[in-house]
Amino acid sequence: MFSFLNKDQTTGEVEERQLDETNIPAHVAIIMDGNGRWAQQRHLPRIAGHKQGMNTVKTVAMAASNLGVKVLTLYAFSTENWKRPSAEVNYLMKLPVDFFGTFVPDLVKNNIRVKVMGYTDQLPAATQKAVNDAIADTKDCTGMVLNFALNYGGRAEIVTAVQKLAEQVQTGQLTATDIDDDAIDRELMTADLGELRDPDLLIRTSGEERLSNFMLWQVAYSEFVFTQQHWPDFDQTALEQAIYEYQQRHRRFGGLATDNTK
Repeated sequence: MFSFLNKDQTTGEVEERQLDETNIPAHVAIIMDGNGRWAQQRHLPRIAGHKQGMNTVKTVAMAASNLGVKVLTLYAFSTENWKRPSAEVNYLMKLPVDFFGTFVPDLVKNNIRVKVMGYTDQLPAATQKAVNDAIADTKDCTGMVLNFALNYGGRAEIVTAVQKLAEQVQTGQLTATDIDDDAIDRELMTADLGELRDPDLLIRTSGEERLSNFMLWQVAYSEFVFTQQHWPDFDQTALEQAIYEYQQRHRRFGGLATDNTK
């Protein structure tokens, strides 16, 4: 069993809790929100929040791997984030260069493989190179997959998948009636994750309770945990608390409990 200390935010009391190591979510996805607000609360520029958020990624990735999570998907940059001020966007595009430049050796040491989903061909050349190098450098790792959603949007992903299926129908490879859940799964950006493609647990930090165009197809039956902590303050204990909450749920996937009591 994994043990951790949980502090009640209302009473301040600390209690020890235990995680069921046989019920660790195989795929955890996180909407990393609140970097800017974290910085503003400290009277710092927004980019200071993004820099601290990068360090949090390192902490949480290692913690997830040690807990036995098989896939950790992080929403790093959305297709809508290009609307932000150019100075902030430029800084965000440099973060993968700095992140992978310093962290890949640790990823390799811990047998963690990097995957990136999104429209990476639209990223600046230096960002693309950093991403591609990290993927290549960790390709032989067989442990947790650290999957970044970078220039990613859930609606765009579905549109792209539908276009691919339409082309296959047009060329006679498929008929319209061949298009089912499995066919769509095969054309989404998570296809190469196989049976791990759909998150078991989705976490969003910073108090917001919306998906923001993230993995709209894949989270159909995910458990959601929303936390007030801004992403730079999220840590191993916060991850363990979210997983603990996940373990208190009973997942039925639209069906009924076998004992009819839950």
